[in-house]
Amino acid sequence: MITNRHISLVQQDDIFAIDLLVNSAYRGDSARKGWTHEADLLNGSRVDADIIAKLVADPDTTLLKYTADDQIIGCVCLEKRGDHVYLGMLTVNPDLQAKGIGKALLEAAESYAPILGCNTIEMTVITVREELIDWYVRRGYRNTGKIKEFPTGDTRFGIPVAPLEFVVLEKQL
Repeated sequence: MITNRHISLVQQDDIFAIDLLVNSAYRGDSARKGWTHEADLLNGSRVDADIIAKLVADPDTTLLKYTADDQIIGCVCLEKRGDHVYLGMLTVNPDLQAKGIGKALLEAAESYAPILGCNTIEMTVITVREELIDWYVRRGYRNTGKIKEFPTGDTRFGIPVAPLEFVVLEKQL
């Protein structure tokens, strides 16, 4: 049973735990325990400790963590991009998905965006992940119809097993 829940800012000493969490939730066999994985779409890592360290150090980026019983079990990344916030890397431990943790992190992100001076959140989701897109739509995000290509020249975020593209979702707060 989860007790002592808390959402707070990711610190430097959380970097390796965040790296392990995100990769376990998005890629490989461990990710298949949850419903939000990309394990069948991409090979390789989702992030690495260097990328997370740069995000933590970036003044325009906020990483939030969800801890329970002193364990990091979720996170989300908010990047201020002009007049909007880009939301990415919403992650929940695959063993604990579908328990409201992702929803709590999303609500925390939506509460934090105005602190950054933004009233719009934007994100990209791989188009074939229809169940995930539907989850965001049920939470008030709008499919803009804009499509972006998946970056294939940079393998730091994974190697597609087939051509992929993103759909842009947004929500006015």
